[in-house]
Parts: sequence; structure tokens; C-alpha cells
Amino acid sequence: MTTLRNIRLFPRTADAQTVDVEIENGRFTSFTPTPSAQAIGRTDAASAEDIDGPDIIDGAGRALLPSLGDVHAHLDSNRMGQTFRPHTADGTLHGYIMNDRENWRQGERSVRDQAAFVIAEIVSSGGTRIRSHTQIDADCGLERFLGVRDALADHAAILDSQIVAFPQAGIVREKGVRDLLDAALSEGADLVGGLDPLQYDRDPVAHLDVVFGLAQKHGKGVDIHLHERGSAGVFSFEEIAHRTKALGMEGKVTISHAFALSSNPAPEVERIIELVAEVGISLTTVAPQSGVLPRRSLRENRVALGLGEDGQRDYWSPYGDGDLLRRTWQLAFTNGHRQDEDIEACLDIASRGGAQVMAGARPDGTALVDDVRFGLGVGAPADFMLLEADTVTSAIMDCPADRDVFKNGELVATGGHLVDGRA
Repeated sequence: MTTLRNIRLFPRTADAQTVDVEIENGRFTSFTPTPSAQAIGRTDAASAEDIDGPDIIDGAGRALLPSLGDVHAHLDSNRMGQTFRPHTADGTLHGYIMNDRENWRQGERSVRDQAAFVIAEIVSSGGTRIRSHTQIDADCGLERFLGVRDALADHAAILDSQIVAFPQAGIVREKGVRDLLDAALSEGADLVGGLDPLQYDRDPVAHLDVVFGLAQKHGKGVDIHLHERGSAGVFSFEEIAHRTKALGMEGKVTISHAFALSSNPAPEVERIIELVAEVGISLTTVAPQSGVLPRRSLRENRVALGLGEDGQRDYWSPYGDGDLLRRTWQLAFTNGHRQDEDIEACLDIASRGGAQVMAGARPDGTALVDDVRFGLGVGAPADFMLLEADTVTSAIMDCPADRDVFKNGELVATGGHLVDGRA
């Protein structure tokens, strides 16, 4: 058993009461007020163990926040830590896709090594779960998928992960992609992806037939990029929801980006949200400048919503650095939030929301309030971080670099680096 002494649990005020937390078999077992609320003074995890014993850690009044998740990543398509490269895409969706295809082999690391570099950055920032899309197309075949799969397997002890076999260049417009997706699912992909079935592939029936057909064949989930706006996006939402219900796939389907929910009249948006809630479809956002999702309505309808960083300094964009707390800041900023309650809700999306997306949403909304599975409750996995912050909001605003990150109650990263020997 491990005991954390003198920590402030998800503090909402600077003078929040400190508590002691007990962890056993990788899960929280109790939260009790600290006998003496007087802070002892900051010590790091290593020296605290030397002083108090291997199973007692002095939190020194630091804040305990739930760990975060990048549930919309592209680990096969980034250049973090490599020589900076000027942006060369033409600004169209197809142009971005082809620019990536033309340049991804020029990276300074292999796909596997580059994915490992980014995983270390994400975990060190406080992330203990990743869902990564990996490109599957006529150019790369399974090469990029296999590199990411192996990198995630190398870090399985410190990370919950899922891989989406993602047809970045479409399914219908390129020959052989269906068979490649089929092979990736046989080789360990957890979900099958899709991309704008109406506006990119221009054949939504054929596109979704492949996506849902392969999901049914392999017993896997679905995660579809849906950039489509306006009535086109509404059409695709309806088609995906219809297939989800008809095939009994409630809780196994995610729509990423979901820009239709920010580009249609309010009554239409509410109708689509109610439809999504009815069939248990979850959503992910990457906190874009445009395309802000109606967070309050999604929460009221118990729709699971998770946060991702998308690409990081890749052939699509020079933005992104792997820091999930900073991406939480971006979510609050792009939503225009100022009240602490709203900013705290962004952390909930980045933490518990992402866990719900990866576990599978439920049409009855049970998952959204189940702290035993996803939150800071007794029985929940002890996945968290300790950092210096007055409140949750100040943690998001300040993004302190010095964070101790724990997975299943064990320290896996500190001070921006993985603990020695962790992989």
C-alpha cells in the first residue's frame, strides 16, 4: 500500500483542505483529511521516500489532479524534437494529405522511434492514455501503423493506448485500402477509422459500408474524422448514428472533430446531439480556433467528450508540443471561458472525458458519473499527477513544468522526463 500525505485533492480554492490518499493494487482506496493541515515544505518524490519510507510520499501541499489523455493523436505524423521544417501545404484538405504523403519519409527518426519520443512527452506532461490514428493508404501500407503499434507496446506498463487504422487518403478513391484496413485490424488495431465520407470520398454509402463492415467482422470499434460542416455534416452524423444503432454498436463509435455541431442552426444541433446521445456515440475535439463544440449541451445530454492534440509540429501544422495541460488551456481559451467552473470542466474533458471515450460511452449516460471507473473516487485507477498550483484553474493557466505523474499509483515521470527504466 502507498500513502500520499498532505495533498490537496482537485483544489478549488488556494486554502483547500489537505488530505491523505491511500493506494492499493493500483487503485485509490481512501481519501481522509490530513491529521495536521500544516504544510511540511516541498520535497520531491525520491527524497520523501528516503525520509518516510518507500510506501509514504509527502505531497507537501501540492495539488492532485487526475491524469490526462490524448484521445485524438497522430503519433505517426509529427516532427517533434526534429529540425524545424517550414510549412509547405496548400491549405486544402487534399493538399494537407498529399503534402504529408510526399514528406513523411524525410523524418530524422523511424516511425517507431519518433512515436516513442512523443509518447514520452505526453506521459511526462501528465497523460496516461493515448488513442492514436495511424495512416493506412496505398503509399505507406501498414508501415506507419506497425511503427506506432510497436512504440505503444514498448510503453504498455505506463500507458493505456488504442490504435485507429485510419484511411487518411480515403477508402473509395484509392485502390486496396479496404484490404489494408482489414490487415491492420488483424494485426492489432483497436478501431477502424474513416474520413469525411460525403465530401472527401464522395461516396458515403460505400465508405461507411467498409468502415462498419470491417468493425463488425473484427469486433472492433469505429472512430471517424468528420470535418464536414453544415448540411453535409448533418447527413454524415445521421448515417453514422443509423448504422451504429442498426448494428448494435452503441458505445463503440466515436466521431472526431464533429464540426457540424458548430456550423448549423441551434435547433438542428440539438437534434443531432440528442441522436448521438441516444445511440451512445462519443466525440473528440482538438480545441480548434473555429469549430468550438457546444460543451454544455453535450454534457446535459450525457455525451462523452474527450480532448486530443491531433498532430504536433507535423506536415499539417507547426503547432502542438505534446503537453496535454497546455492543450487543456487551449480548450478553455477557444471556448472563451473565464469562470473557474467552466475551466475546471475543460480539465474534466481532458481527463475523465477521454477515459470515457476510450472505455466506450453508454447510451444511458452511466459512464459520465462513474468515478469508480474514471475519476478520483475510491476504487478508481490511481492515475494522477502532483504539481504546485493554488487551484485547478491556476494549474491550467500556469501549466507548471514540474509535475510528478503516476500510473496505477506508481511514479512514471517527474520534472518533464520519464523515470529511469520506464518504457
